[in-house]
Amino acid sequence: MNNVENLSSSLEDYLETIYKLVKENRVARSKDIASELNVTRASVTGALKLLSSKGLINYDPYKYITLTDEGESIARKVARRHSILKDFLVDILSVEPELADASACKMEHAISGVVLDKLMLFAKYIKNIDGKCSKWFDDFKSHSMEKNDQTDQKSDKKTDENTSADRNSNRF
Repeated sequence: MNNVENLSSSLEDYLETIYKLVKENRVARSKDIASELNVTRASVTGALKLLSSKGLINYDPYKYITLTDEGESIARKVARRHSILKDFLVDILSVEPELADASACKMEHAISGVVLDKLMLFAKYIKNIDGKCSKWFDDFKSHSMEKNDQTDQKSDKKTDENTSADRNSNRF
């Protein structure tokens, strides 16, 4: 167990990706992992060799990749953290799903179990309360959506200004 206690974020991402691919396809292939993670096949090979040496995956070059029991256990934990964080960001903070997914992917590696459990309890509480407490949550969501619209408008305006400046600079 000592050789898996300090897995890097990157190796956790590989395990999570293998877990996802195995759930969908029963096995994972090197090229599918590379595609999912947007990395080179050589990077995948290096990571797979390391994960195999730690006893977390079953790997032979040019064959399918599967998780060992220990690898699956770690991958499930990473996937669970990701799912809880993404749900919190989308359902409670009204973050757009794509941004929430990318943010959850970064956060899942650093968040402690205690903090994750508190976030989960808070989300359950917010979703299940009645009366005046739910009003403040609805107000927050409305306010958050207004802020998102304002941010989008500012971003669109900046893009328009940059596009206009680019067109003007190309006149000569």
